[in-house]
Amino acid sequence: MTKNLVFKTLSIIASFLISLIASAQSNPADWVNPLVGTQSSYELSHGNTYPAIAMPWGMNTWTPQTGKMGNGWQYTYDAHKIRGFKQTHQPSPWINDYGQFSIMPMVGSHPQFDEEARASWFSHKTEVVKPYYYSVYLADYNLKAEITPSERGAAFRFTYPHSGVEAGFITSWLVIDAFDGESEILAQEGSFTISGYSSKNSGGVPENFKCYFTIELDRPIAEVQLDEVITEKGLPHKRMAIRLDTKKNSVVQVRVASSFISPEQAQINLHEVRGYAFESLMEKGRKRWNDLLGRIIVEGGSTDETKTFYSALYRCLLFPRRFYEIDAQGKIIHYSPYSGEVLPGYLYTDTGFWDTFRALFPLLNLIYPDENIKIQEGLLNTYRESGFFPEWASPGHRDCMIGNHSASVLADAFIKGIKVTDLKTLSEGVIHGANHVHPEIKSVGRIGFEYYNKLGYVPYNVKINESVARSLEYSYDDWCIYRLLKAMGRPEKEWEPFATRSLNYRILFDPTSNLMRPRLKNGRWVEPFDPFKWGDAYTEGNAWHYVWSCLHDIQGLINLLGGEGIFTEMLDLVFNLPPIFNDSYYGHTIHEIREMQIVGMGNYAHGNQPMQHMAYLYNYASEPWKAQMRIRDIMKKLYQPTPDGYCGDEDNGQTSAWYVFSAMGFYPVCPGTDQYVIGSPLFKRITLYPQGGLPTSIVAQGNNAATPYIQEMTLNGVASTKCYLTHQELRGGSQINFVMSSKANEDRGIEMRDRPYSFSKEEN
Repeated sequence: MTKNLVFKTLSIIASFLISLIASAQSNPADWVNPLVGTQSSYELSHGNTYPAIAMPWGMNTWTPQTGKMGNGWQYTYDAHKIRGFKQTHQPSPWINDYGQFSIMPMVGSHPQFDEEARASWFSHKTEVVKPYYYSVYLADYNLKAEITPSERGAAFRFTYPHSGVEAGFITSWLVIDAFDGESEILAQEGSFTISGYSSKNSGGVPENFKCYFTIELDRPIAEVQLDEVITEKGLPHKRMAIRLDTKKNSVVQVRVASSFISPEQAQINLHEVRGYAFESLMEKGRKRWNDLLGRIIVEGGSTDETKTFYSALYRCLLFPRRFYEIDAQGKIIHYSPYSGEVLPGYLYTDTGFWDTFRALFPLLNLIYPDENIKIQEGLLNTYRESGFFPEWASPGHRDCMIGNHSASVLADAFIKGIKVTDLKTLSEGVIHGANHVHPEIKSVGRIGFEYYNKLGYVPYNVKINESVARSLEYSYDDWCIYRLLKAMGRPEKEWEPFATRSLNYRILFDPTSNLMRPRLKNGRWVEPFDPFKWGDAYTEGNAWHYVWSCLHDIQGLINLLGGEGIFTEMLDLVFNLPPIFNDSYYGHTIHEIREMQIVGMGNYAHGNQPMQHMAYLYNYASEPWKAQMRIRDIMKKLYQPTPDGYCGDEDNGQTSAWYVFSAMGFYPVCPGTDQYVIGSPLFKRITLYPQGGLPTSIVAQGNNAATPYIQEMTLNGVASTKCYLTHQELRGGSQINFVMSSKANEDRGIEMRDRPYSFSKEEN
């Protein structure tokens, strides 16, 4: 190869890399792969996601439906056929869906109502999947389907066949499936509009729940056929087919919107897409995604790292979804899934705080406080309408998971400056939730609070499962309530009991095993004790996973263990143990266990939330360099921009938020403090553009795959040995510089003054 050819080749490569960087800066949405995590199943989760074609936090989401009606795995990458294009609100396959119906274009002499019969073969080779746009070729019908979303609606474009057409005409159909249950679909020949409602849901709604929809066509309906069958469960199932007169190469435009309030409100919501060209709607969506994803600009990573980062950030901006609408007078209103009434104000739903309090909500507080203040006001509305803050909402209270982590979500926001106006309701609500349990939904409030408040723990033998996990999480939540009430200026008599109870985690520490162990009501330890037994006294984990759950007092845990040497040895041991497990509580190997077993990281279970902060804990015990090594390894091995790109459930943005934070170089180990514990930045340069803050620059000199270790750090030009950054530093226009190396600096960040917050240090 000549020198000139080499030079030209290098120039081409350099130009290509520069164009990639420029694209990341101006069009981060185009790096997103919404198919990440879709190669999942009941037995093994690589994310348990579906391609969400939506606006950020949009009330409605659309997805191609490959699964059967009612199947939580509504789109799986390994499927071969599409049954329809579905409006969905599903936050996870385990919670399933509500507010759902589908439409499906087809051609033929007569329509196919049955979902199996109407399904068309497709190939990923013909899919184009963006957050703001989806298209696919439906092979059985020789037509192209396209979708672009709005917040409460969507525009479709169906291009019908151009070949094999007799006399230039084809018989084109559009099938509307309202799913089983109470539903209605109305249309008339010669009209341009279809209306109806679906009430199929998986829980969390009152009796008057309906999702009203309206569908507007760009041509008149030539024929209407209605099909109704009774399912095996005795439920009516309504479907409608409308015939459209089309010629070859006909492009049919369809606009859809829905409302949880009324048919009239669905018509109002249709204005989001009515009168706009398909391309202009698509560009509007692309701009919105670029604006929000562009609040974090990453540079200097590989193509896969950049794709993974923005794909993860996209997931962080889907949930919780807006459940409010805007009426004809421009007022914000919502249907309450708690009372069944239409009420004023914001409401958000579809998130489980057991997952998302850890990193998703701290990310909103840091970068997107303009959205989170509305979410916080919506939480107050939930309390007003139901008597409790939500813990797992979809769309109303759902009986899922444990803990009282609304306290964390509310406290972290308030302490970081996102302050609701009604402080009386805020304080009343958090105190109430800590001392009551919902009469019907036992995961809302605190089940077992009577035992916990009296004994300091939930006993193993009082018919309340997962007693250790509940006790530890209540202890952290008490600390959050203490922090919130104190920050609000409430009197000491209100917050002091919560400060005292936040140390209850100590009661379950067993010095003979150095683990958190279940106790009986009489105070005795449960026998026998298997530290590798999943479930039972723990939630989707074992004793080795839950010993790290006192997020607010890691120094207190170090003290219980007898010093930082034992503490770091135990951290090491989690990664170095074989993937031993006891699944007898479940009677089979649940997918969370299998995901731990197969990734080659010992007993470390990153695919589930209780351990996702664990690698950062070396920062509390004089070995921050081990955190840097472990975190880089987790990012490299367990995240990819592919359909099998996660190592467990993505869980409404939480597992994605871990990656977003970790790639930036820090993580909110303890929401409720203003600190972010340092890990190992993945990119050479990261620029934060937080709403309401100043641009912050994070530069990692010498950063590459072989240099995970921090040699030194400066903050605004001043050397810093701290193992954390503060909320103000990350929002205040700071210049943060890391010097990276292939060799660990075992002398940096090892002094007590360098360590992150622990409640025990506050006590002293």
